[in-house]
Amino acid sequence: MLFRQSGISHTSYANARSLFPLPADRWMIGLLLAFALTAPFTMSSLVLSTQLLPWLVWTAAVLGLNLILGWAGQFHFGYAAIMGIGAYTAVHGARNGIPWEIAVVLGGVMAAVIGIVFAFAALRVKGLYLALSTLALQFVMDWVISHVPAISGGSQATLQAPAMRLLGQAVTSESGLYYMALGWCLFVTVFMLNLRRTGLGRALVAVREKDFAAAVIGVHSLYYKLVAFATSSFIGGISGAILIFTFYRVATPEQFAVNVSIELLAMVIVGGLGSIIGSYFGAAFILLMPGLMNSLIAWLAQLMGISLGVETLAHIPHAVYGALIIIFLLVEPMGLGKMYTNLRNYLLVWPFGYARK
Repeated sequence: MLFRQSGISHTSYANARSLFPLPADRWMIGLLLAFALTAPFTMSSLVLSTQLLPWLVWTAAVLGLNLILGWAGQFHFGYAAIMGIGAYTAVHGARNGIPWEIAVVLGGVMAAVIGIVFAFAALRVKGLYLALSTLALQFVMDWVISHVPAISGGSQATLQAPAMRLLGQAVTSESGLYYMALGWCLFVTVFMLNLRRTGLGRALVAVREKDFAAAVIGVHSLYYKLVAFATSSFIGGISGAILIFTFYRVATPEQFAVNVSIELLAMVIVGGLGSIIGSYFGAAFILLMPGLMNSLIAWLAQLMGISLGVETLAHIPHAVYGALIIIFLLVEPMGLGKMYTNLRNYLLVWPFGYARK
């Protein structure tokens, strides 16, 4: 009933192949876009700058990583290093007088070049061996960023990012930075939505399922692996640059260490491999849930009159947070995106449940 399909007639192939053929989907997308566009006027400055803005940028990065994991089926444990390369390249470019837009694109291009180096490991090994190869490259990039003064200034140094200038105009307001993050996230989302409907997207899925079978039907698996790594790295590089310019404002080696790669991988797995809406859910869960759990447990303890020590209050939310991840994956191993899909499929025929039998 909510996702009514009756009475919807497709009179052209373009109409039948639209991204959101059901009116309910279009209404939901419209409401979400309206909320996103009006967030600077309806949300507090703290929520906008510390929760919504980083969530949008990290979601764009998770979508780029999902291109490798979910679509191409290749392990990647070094995505934070890719983001770091893009961030440092863009910051150095902007500091040396290159226009901000070109500097960010250069960051993406440099990240794509490094991503192709990662891809050569994928041409030789698979599975856990590929995971270890990309993890080793992550450690190599960590060492290079930390110990080459020309890149980061040293292991303990912080590289100040110049003010972001879009088309020559300085963007310093919180709303302006938020809209920049929103625009990039929407651009990546639209790209990923259309990717799965193209020949490239179908070729990546074929490589993911079985590269030998893909080769039999004419899909050059080595070429498409290179394209997947390069495209994903380009998205990751620009996401890292936008993260520095809009949120951190300074670049340090710790921001792109191996633990960040593990968190990005957790966002993809919790959200769901190959799921676009799952990337949003996964990024929100990993990024925002720990802080919300801290506030919730502190509020419950105060409500029930329980006195919790500082150390206990610091560890209980993490334990509950980890238990929630395990429970979610036990209930639905395909992630939060699959849970949404199951709920949507149920509402497609509700209240006529017998239609599913």
